[in-house]
Amino acid sequence: MEDNLDKFVRELQSEINQEMRETYGDVVFQRWQNPLYMGRMDLPDGYARITGSCGDTMEIFLRFAEGRVGEASFETDGCASSMVCGSFAAELALGKSPEEIMGITGETILEILGGLPKHDRHCAYLAADTLREAVRHYLKHTRK
Repeated sequence: MEDNLDKFVRELQSEINQEMRETYGDVVFQRWQNPLYMGRMDLPDGYARITGSCGDTMEIFLRFAEGRVGEASFETDGCASSMVCGSFAAELALGKSPEEIMGITGETILEILGGLPKHDRHCAYLAADTLREAVRHYLKHTRK
């Protein structure tokens, strides 16, 4: 028999999920439930860590093979929107050259997500800025 606390927790989680899906849309909700490419990478070729004006910190790790990103991952200490944006930034980098990645912007990420509420839009820009900075790190160290 389910006790009152278990029932309360289950109902609360259901409400949170419903509100998240309604507020952020299905693409964001699905990635929030199943974030991809999350985690540190040992010895990346490209790396960046940026703390945004909101206080969230994003890290991007890139490993290149034959001039294109073969592996990408991210970490963030931020909110769900930062996590989702970091996940998509890492995904967008896969298979791309440094030049192609430099074209990825916050608007690119927002378009894929179907937008974000105004108060969370900065997360897409933080992820894109961090991704481009990781490419700059890679280029700086490969040209030496």
